[in-house]
Amino acid sequence: MSITEAKTEWLERIRDIFNNKIPFNQVLGLRVHALDTDRPKIRFDMHEALVGNYTKGSLHGGVISAVIDVTGGLAAFMGLQKKLAGEPVDVKLQKFRKLGTIDLRIDYLRPGVGQKFEATGYTLRTGNKVAVTRIELKNETDQLIAVGTGAYVIA
Repeated sequence: MSITEAKTEWLERIRDIFNNKIPFNQVLGLRVHALDTDRPKIRFDMHEALVGNYTKGSLHGGVISAVIDVTGGLAAFMGLQKKLAGEPVDVKLQKFRKLGTIDLRIDYLRPGVGQKFEATGYTLRTGNKVAVTRIELKNETDQLIAVGTGAYVIA
């Protein structure tokens, strides 16, 4: 298997974990849009079950929090993957078992109004045991809905 094929397999397996193996991500309709070690992105569409304020038709705050948490976890995982460059794919993917949220802070900046949303995460620091991430959630008009900072156990 070539290096390119191995990288493609590795990224597709990570995409499969986040898109298909985590039932809650499926409930929310989350799908990985961009997978890279620096700025992974998750997208989802608005639907009736995600509404928190029925008069505005805006996202529920819990949905916003959950999306930011998932995106932060993905960013932490990708930051760890970057540190593990050169390791076999199975070794890198087994680290998912240890991934968990330690702390999460959300700043709700405006109502989550829109039809399509994208969350982007990046790592501020990836240590040996903990990764700290920053996450932004925007709607399809590029309005910043919320930001978050998360700390995740990675070892």
